[in-house]
Amino acid sequence: MARGSIGLDFGTTNSVVALGHGGGSDLLDFAAPGGIAPIFRSALCFWHDDAVKGGLASEAGPWAIDEYLEYPTDSRFLQSFKTVAASASFEQATVFGRRFRFEDLGRIFLDRMVAHAGGLLDDRPSRIIVGRPVEYAGSRPDEALARTRYDAMFAGFGTDIHYVYEPLGAAYSYAARLGEPATILVADFGGGTSDFSVVRIGARGDAPRCVPLGHAGVGIAGDRLDYRLLDRLVLPMLGKGGDYRSFDKLLEIPRNWFSDFADWSRLALMRNPRTLAELERLRRAAVDGDAIARMIAVIEGELGYPLYEAVAQTKRALSTAEVAPFRFKGGGLTIEADVSRAAFESWIADDVAQMEKAVDRALGNASISAAGIDRIFLTGGTSLVPRIRRIFTDRFGEDRIESGGELTSIAHGLALIGQEEDVSAWAA
Repeated sequence: MARGSIGLDFGTTNSVVALGHGGGSDLLDFAAPGGIAPIFRSALCFWHDDAVKGGLASEAGPWAIDEYLEYPTDSRFLQSFKTVAASASFEQATVFGRRFRFEDLGRIFLDRMVAHAGGLLDDRPSRIIVGRPVEYAGSRPDEALARTRYDAMFAGFGTDIHYVYEPLGAAYSYAARLGEPATILVADFGGGTSDFSVVRIGARGDAPRCVPLGHAGVGIAGDRLDYRLLDRLVLPMLGKGGDYRSFDKLLEIPRNWFSDFADWSRLALMRNPRTLAELERLRRAAVDGDAIARMIAVIEGELGYPLYEAVAQTKRALSTAEVAPFRFKGGGLTIEADVSRAAFESWIADDVAQMEKAVDRALGNASISAAGIDRIFLTGGTSLVPRIRRIFTDRFGEDRIESGGELTSIAHGLALIGQEEDVSAWAA
């Protein structure tokens, strides 16, 4: 018998909630400042407010963006914080002198999401199905650490919480519209990770209808592709590749100064007295001090979000155009450049190669060849990038590929899984 459930796709860039009931699944819409939509941006904003207990107010989702845009220099805007879930090097974020662990940020995010759900999550069912990547983001992800942090984050959100690989949620959603048996490859391209699952789908009425066969993932996705644009168009104007004077020597500016620009979750945290003081010393020693001054201005001006939006807009435009403009102005920095799709694809070639290897691993783990895959279901916002889609058209042919619900299919399927009597076959 079907039971109530919640499917939560806690994504790097966006989060989505679906409510499962009566064998079906409905997306939860949020009456956000920009209009009603099921997409809840995975972002947080903090600012001082004496009227709030502790003097520090917070918002999440599109409301966080709204608060940041109104008071950019008096707030701290954090996005993509999911990327540090499995990072042992991340212990806490310091925001206006307050320290927050990953699970602290996560609970604030969930609390604000519940507050904006129009009461629909106030009396929620106890069974919560939470999506998780096959492989977490980061150079050396610690899966056990991520699980501990997720458990702490979701403590109190439900009493019957299960974690399911994100592409399996998409597979279950896709199966709902299939009438015949098929062996499918689900490719989920998000902001932080790219994940792949091979699933055998039986005929309607089969129990279980969906049988997972194999999985693989890689911590490379949309944010990494964004960074390739940023690295080529912006960072050279902020000092990357330049030199500084150390006694009687000229040395290259350490590249670790620019690594936080590859991680939107850390960029805002560079705005602290210690980092800014170190950058000021670097500015005085740099051959091109003006470039470091521009980097300082970007950090002090809390310009991470508009920088992110400029990069994302160019990437989206390149999905439909052969040439797209990149425009950014702020912090004494003005960049106007045209980017060709061919150039962009050359910049992301190594990343695409890593994704292709993960597809190979998924097929190998499932002990199946490309010829044994009947259909490929592409989901996640990054799946709309033409070069990403060609990973599959080149190998499987256009006729086997389907897509849809790029931002919502995972949550929809997770809620459906949550209505099964036994979810152990799906739990990770």
